Amino acid sequence: MWGYTEINMKKIFFLFFLAKEIFLGAVYAVLMTVAGVFLAGVLIYKYQTPDAEQLVKRKIPETSVIYDQSGQHVLYKIHGEENRKLVAHDEIPDVMREATLAAEDKNFYHHPGVDLVATARALEVNIKNHDIVQGGSTITQQLVRNVFLGQEKTLWRKFMEAILAIKIERNFSKEQILDSYLNQVPYGSNAYGIQSAAEIFFGKDARDLTLDEAAYLAALPKAPAYYSPYGIHREETTARQKEILEHMKELGMISPEDTKKALATDTFSELLPFREPIQAPHFVFFVVEQLEKQYGRDFLETGGLKIITTLDFDMQKNAEQVVREGSERNIPRGAENAGLVALDPRNGAILAMVGSKDYFSKDSDGEVNVILSRRQPGSSFKPIVYATAFEKGFQPETLIVDAPANFGPDGSGKDYVPRNYDGKFHGTMPMRKALAMSLNIPAIKTLSLVGLDAAKEMARRLGITTISDERNYGLSMAIGAAEVRPLDMTAAFSVFANDGIKNDPYSIEKIVKADGSEELHIGKPARVLDPQVARKIDSILSDNRARTPTFGARSPLAFAEAQQVAAKTGTSQDFRDAWTVGFTPTLAVGVWCGNNDSRPMAAGADGVFVAAPIWRNFMDANLSKFEAENFPDYNHSPNTAIRSIDKNNEENHSKNQGGEVRNKH
Repeated sequence: MWGYTEINMKKIFFLFFLAKEIFLGAVYAVLMTVAGVFLAGVLIYKYQTPDAEQLVKRKIPETSVIYDQSGQHVLYKIHGEENRKLVAHDEIPDVMREATLAAEDKNFYHHPGVDLVATARALEVNIKNHDIVQGGSTITQQLVRNVFLGQEKTLWRKFMEAILAIKIERNFSKEQILDSYLNQVPYGSNAYGIQSAAEIFFGKDARDLTLDEAAYLAALPKAPAYYSPYGIHREETTARQKEILEHMKELGMISPEDTKKALATDTFSELLPFREPIQAPHFVFFVVEQLEKQYGRDFLETGGLKIITTLDFDMQKNAEQVVREGSERNIPRGAENAGLVALDPRNGAILAMVGSKDYFSKDSDGEVNVILSRRQPGSSFKPIVYATAFEKGFQPETLIVDAPANFGPDGSGKDYVPRNYDGKFHGTMPMRKALAMSLNIPAIKTLSLVGLDAAKEMARRLGITTISDERNYGLSMAIGAAEVRPLDMTAAFSVFANDGIKNDPYSIEKIVKADGSEELHIGKPARVLDPQVARKIDSILSDNRARTPTFGARSPLAFAEAQQVAAKTGTSQDFRDAWTVGFTPTLAVGVWCGNNDSRPMAAGADGVFVAAPIWRNFMDANLSKFEAENFPDYNHSPNTAIRSIDKNNEENHSKNQGGEVRNKH
């Protein structure tokens, strides 16, 4: 008994001794590692880092230039030094310093250049999100990055950034560092430094900035292209401004009264129109946002890149003209704005993009790019529903009954009893005619047959990115209840034009770097639709005779027989959105008309009346640039049984008109 206990005690003592040795060894290894890193840091600090005095000597930047597809027309210049104005300490208001500290580095006056707590917090957040969603860089580190290191994201660069930040802090006062930062940081729109930013955005000197303006400008450096007040993310910019103001109050920088007053101020309304020399501004900012994600803002402004885009300059100018003229004609119909996008279906190249009738108009929110905005497509969504049906074996010749139908509760407590736009019922007809005439009830019946999930999946395959699985659109999705972007809708129709092959829209052909090397941007075509399905849609949408009962024989959609052109119009509920999307095998064009704030247009402002004329004028001016090419014929299936589909029998039709929807052609 005692011998057994003695053996156990020896094991315990042995394990304790072993654990102690392992622990001491680990501590020793950690201490040696820390000592090694510290020694390496000291040596690098002393011998391998530039003189801190170089902080005042910036490298000479090379301007990056964005061109059209020919490389002959300059669309925009992204530069640095040329648009920077240095100001002295006394010319920078304290409110700008405080807003910057609240936004970027609240512990600025309490760290030696590196904030270990903030770095650890950012590391924890990034690990949880499996992505870099939060940074821990101090203002000093950001200054070092701008002056010495650039935006490369490597561990070695972060290590050097920390060493240099400490060196800068040992050689300059906090006031000098903060002033240098405010004189050099990019605010977007080619504004470098707080003085240029104050002039460009508010037309005043930096010393005259108000609290709300200072917080607004402090929101921009984190991502100048994304938060640009002239881009599509102005709501996010305003939200970030308000967060900064609240943070300033929490830090005791401003009083609750001043905070309340600043939060109540509409800073966006005080902004000056963007007047930087620029061509195709909506397209340019679409390109710049992509470039900034790839290269970082600093390299864009100093790297001397030559960016060749997909834009056809002449086509763009024509697009701007037809949108401007068409918008003026549409004012009596209550549509103040319009947008147009043109794609090459064969490769996805964006040939023209007009996001509004006037980018510089503040009255009409001209800086908003409606081509990237979510809008209800109305009946222009119907081809996607019928494509789903054709994929499941239905044919353009399949018969379907256009008759009164009650589709049951729609979730609002009422039954869904849709009507056609003309208020009539047209009896039994082939699907070809039902789609060409843009009848609602047959489209809804078709969706009920193929299923919502199948139609959503078809839309996703075609490139529509905004239809959420979490939202229950119901059968009204067949007539355009789900919001889509005009760019995505035009790209989806491009799949029909390209015989079922999808090319994602792209805007950059190649980038030539300062050393002459080239970076090509090549898409990856993908077969997403059986060619026979695509050809059936092409055939129907280019069949002017089939759509004549609704649109007339000489609508803007009708072309001479020598040139096959497919097209579909759409108008959302309450006349809030009017569409025309159409294509040939070599050109796909989408047009949206309406009001940016979603105000309804006048009753009767259908897609065929407000959007189609703009679309037709653009097609007439540009189709001659391409060789006339007709769509391939689809294989008729004589052995396929012709079926008459009437899911809801007339005698089961409810007289309850609740939930009635009249979607327009």
